[in-house]
Amino acid sequence: MARTGIYPGTFDPVTNGHMDIISRALRVVDKLIIGVAINAGKGPLFDLKERVEMVTHQVHLISDSKDRIIVQPFEGLLTDFAVSSDASLIVRGLRAVSDFEYEFQMTGMNRRLNSEIETVFLTASENHQFISSGLVKEVISMGGDITHFVAPHVKERLISKFSNG
Repeated sequence: MARTGIYPGTFDPVTNGHMDIISRALRVVDKLIIGVAINAGKGPLFDLKERVEMVTHQVHLISDSKDRIIVQPFEGLLTDFAVSSDASLIVRGLRAVSDFEYEFQMTGMNRRLNSEIETVFLTASENHQFISSGLVKEVISMGGDITHFVAPHVKERLISKFSNG
């Protein structure tokens, strides 16, 4: 039986850190669904369609695994999305100890909502531990160089967003 996992997030924008977790999650699951959360409450810079497009573009660069990855928007409870996607595993990335408390609470809640779905934590690779979408947006908004944090096409979209106000 194939193991399907979900890697959920807002991906506003997708970073090299996200891609690191995606590549490594493919070692654990047979199929990976990247769930792009609608989450309007976070006030994303990019709309849902743009975020899905950026993630899709990035995963197609993983040439040997693109047939094992699905990028799909979702809204509502993650456990409901997992059930509707036949996923038995949620993949979460941890950058620092500060991420753990929030993720630990979310895992407990998800487990209470559906005890059949497991959560697996992957720690960020050393060179990606400090990267977050929020910091990337902050750096570019102040004219900083984000070349090492996002893919070129994501950088171009960010530059366009910030140069157009």
